[in-house]
Amino acid sequence: MAVVVVGGHSRSVGKTSVVASLIARLPHHNWTACKITQCGHGFCSANGEPCDCATDEHTLAISAERDPHSGTDTARFLEAGARKSLWVRTRVGRLADAMPRIRQEIDAAENMIFESNSLLQFLRPDLYLSVLDYGTADFKDSAKLFLDRADAVLLRASGKLLAPQWKSVSLKLLAGKPQFLIKPPDWVSDDLQAFVEHRLGPGDPIERM
Repeated sequence: MAVVVVGGHSRSVGKTSVVASLIARLPHHNWTACKITQCGHGFCSANGEPCDCATDEHTLAISAERDPHSGTDTARFLEAGARKSLWVRTRVGRLADAMPRIRQEIDAAENMIFESNSLLQFLRPDLYLSVLDYGTADFKDSAKLFLDRADAVLLRASGKLLAPQWKSVSLKLLAGKPQFLIKPPDWVSDDLQAFVEHRLGPGDPIERM
């Protein structure tokens, strides 16, 4: 089995679309898909909604998507062809609480694909793809921390921009890494698909940390 992680440096740069497109282009992998969300102060991990709770009972929630047409990100994974689609929510800094259940899902899956950056704290996937958009200035700390571990960089087309808008991130971290241009509506090009298929060939099991 293989584990793929798709991360990105900010919201709305195309991470969910890339995951869904990979699932659709590689249906023979019989994917289990999982989106990981860490909820900040003022939001409840039980449902991701605004909340004033501060109890231990609301630090972790895991749900399975059942309806491929509900309009959620996890529904998009089902609609693309995932065999199973999960949404994991934790408080910021509490992802470790979810790892026993996540490892169970990995062990039970034929192949697993995650939308996350922070998961890289706890495992080394077979493939980590980092989605970057030159037109989005925000750059998450988690994306910055793990950028050097990306196996490939997916650059979202942003008009005629030739330089990134984000600051304090060295382009040297991208040097030597395979780079693929992504854009809607396809998101995953033939060459990116070929790269992923090649990387998911026979290899060593993932390293648990």
